[in-house]
Amino acid sequence: MLKLEVEGVGTFDVPEDKRLVLAIEEDAGVDILHRCGSSAACTTCWIECLEGEPEKMTCTEIWALESWDLLGQVRLSCQALCDYDVKVRVLMTMSSTGLYYPGPKPEPEITPPPE
Repeated sequence: MLKLEVEGVGTFDVPEDKRLVLAIEEDAGVDILHRCGSSAACTTCWIECLEGEPEKMTCTEIWALESWDLLGQVRLSCQALCDYDVKVRVLMTMSSTGLYYPGPKPEPEITPPPE
């Protein structure tokens, strides 16, 4: 098990290689947005890594973050796996945006997988 710390919420044990957006939502209980269903199309699942960072990235995440000129500043939690202990700041939640629905439930697997 790995440690996921969500700023302002707490620290949680999460299974290795669990999709980070799911760990934040299910294990930490944070109402993180994932409006596109975790296909990296909407970029609402942004997180800031405060300590540690998932090592691998998908080509889709790299493309999305480069398009927004955010590569190296934030990560898309829908495209990252829990592969290290990490402390994150969640940037968009239902409660902070006033939205009533986070988005479609993300699949457990990331396709294509991070490299």
